[in-house]
Amino acid sequence: MNPTMLYAMLVLAIVFEVLGTSAMQAAQHFTRLLPTLVMVVCYAVAFYFLSCTLKAIPVGIAYAIWSGLGIVLISVAGYFLFGQKLDFAAVLGLGLIIAGVVVLNLFSKSTIH
Repeated sequence: MNPTMLYAMLVLAIVFEVLGTSAMQAAQHFTRLLPTLVMVVCYAVAFYFLSCTLKAIPVGIAYAIWSGLGIVLISVAGYFLFGQKLDFAAVLGLGLIIAGVVVLNLFSKSTIH
């Protein structure tokens, strides 16, 4: 499978994981049925796409990208959807996570280019 398709599947995995985590927040401890169902479906889709990427991307690299970008995106979603505030230290830390993912993808010989 070509690298573009692998990374597209990884991006889909990340997007569905963020959607699932957002639905978890909306599910309010599993007391709301629809957000709970959305969460379960999104996590299933996310893990399916993540598993597809592991055919060619090393698990440590895939998970670093998945978790790093997932953290940043769920923080942004929390800010806009749930009114959760981010202080300077949080924004700085999120910037460092993005920088780490960029360094990993641009300079590591462990990733597929």
